[in-house]
Amino acid sequence: MIPVRGFEDKTVAVFGLGRTGLTAARALIAGGAQVALWDEKEASREAAAAEGLPVVDLSTADWSRFAALMLSPGVPLTHPKPHWTVDKAKEAGVEILGDVELFARTVNAAPEHKKPKIIAITGTNGKSTTTALIGHLCQQAGRDTRVGGNIGAGILGLEDMHGGAVYVLELSSYQLDLTSSLHADATVLLNLSPDHIDRHGSMEGYIAAKRRIFLNQGKGDTAIIGVDDPWCQQICTEITAANRRTIWPISAGKAMGRGVYALQGVLYDATGERVTEMADLLRARSLPGRHNWQNAAAAYAAAIAIGIPPQQAVEGLMTFPGLAHRMETVGKIGKVAFVNDSKATNADAARQAMSSYPKFYWIAGGVPKAGGIANLVDLFPRVAGAYLIGQAAQEFGQTLEGKAPVKQCGDIESAVAAAYADAAASGQDAIVLLSPACASFDQFSDFEARGEAFRAAVNGLVKPKAKRA
Repeated sequence: MIPVRGFEDKTVAVFGLGRTGLTAARALIAGGAQVALWDEKEASREAAAAEGLPVVDLSTADWSRFAALMLSPGVPLTHPKPHWTVDKAKEAGVEILGDVELFARTVNAAPEHKKPKIIAITGTNGKSTTTALIGHLCQQAGRDTRVGGNIGAGILGLEDMHGGAVYVLELSSYQLDLTSSLHADATVLLNLSPDHIDRHGSMEGYIAAKRRIFLNQGKGDTAIIGVDDPWCQQICTEITAANRRTIWPISAGKAMGRGVYALQGVLYDATGERVTEMADLLRARSLPGRHNWQNAAAAYAAAIAIGIPPQQAVEGLMTFPGLAHRMETVGKIGKVAFVNDSKATNADAARQAMSSYPKFYWIAGGVPKAGGIANLVDLFPRVAGAYLIGQAAQEFGQTLEGKAPVKQCGDIESAVAAAYADAAASGQDAIVLLSPACASFDQFSDFEARGEAFRAAVNGLVKPKAKRA
């Protein structure tokens, strides 16, 4: 745990008692603060109280006694409308922050010799893979590495800092909205496409949240920016014009005179005086496809930015084991392989997996994002069958009508069974792909739970039937 500094003998209100909120409360207490916890779910309040944490009804509390409101990132800050705790905090002049901001202030307050290296990663797609990949590269190079934020452990639940540590942090737009003091030695913005518009009000609001990751970078820091979409290209141009830090563009489709790029699976380093061929990414089994080449370019750039030798970084790319729920093969029955891509929570993320297979049996659906799957129409000829689940099932069925065979399945288990039956009946090598293009919250707590349900359904296909007495 990282004890939070700066709130000693002060009281901080904490709203939202999931992983983030509870971890932050413990870290605040460890640093000498007092806390007042609340959640609208009675079960969450009871769990906190059972742990001995102080539960206080924030709807009737005296907000003048709070030094800050620690808001869990899933709670609306501005859109579709501010949460009532946000309104109360603003009325009382109480600052609103998140756990990443608590971490940032704690790092900023530490003596120089105890400050760790920080690599921060954001973007619409590929964040988790890139974060895990950077963590792997740092660990393989012998660095004391901690990976967290929007992946794995909550940031304040990581081991306490020291001068030789490296924190590799995946940051969502929700987290960045609540962060103002974070200073990262290397900052990665992978890509941008429309996402979470309901939370940020517009694409402009979403981009503004993502750009906050660069707020405190200066001379000596490195900004690593994907330039394969127009929004990131514009940001790269603007930040380069400001000329306050080292800028390394990354690309998975075009050669550049500066930065790191991949062409047809070959990784090139153009961060120095000449362009150097560094690696054949086709040999990296856990990094298939163009989208993963961008992830690899970003990870390599981030690693060398904090002083890891280029060849060690390349060796790390080759040994990366992959990430659960992201194009993860979870089983094979006969000629049918099952691929778990539950992390694909929007259409652009699903495109990455769908583009990797010439033909597949597609399980999709959940809570749809703006635009649904209409922009995937060019990939529909690859869909041997679509097996639809969740809230989006009817909408997706209408989009796919006449373009691919569709079965309305309702839930994961039924979809897996139906997809397997059709794939096996084809008699050919086949892929059953869970790449939902949707959020998971209609049927699951998160994409991990959805991926595990897929894994369980696949395992259930091969269990022997119970014999009748």
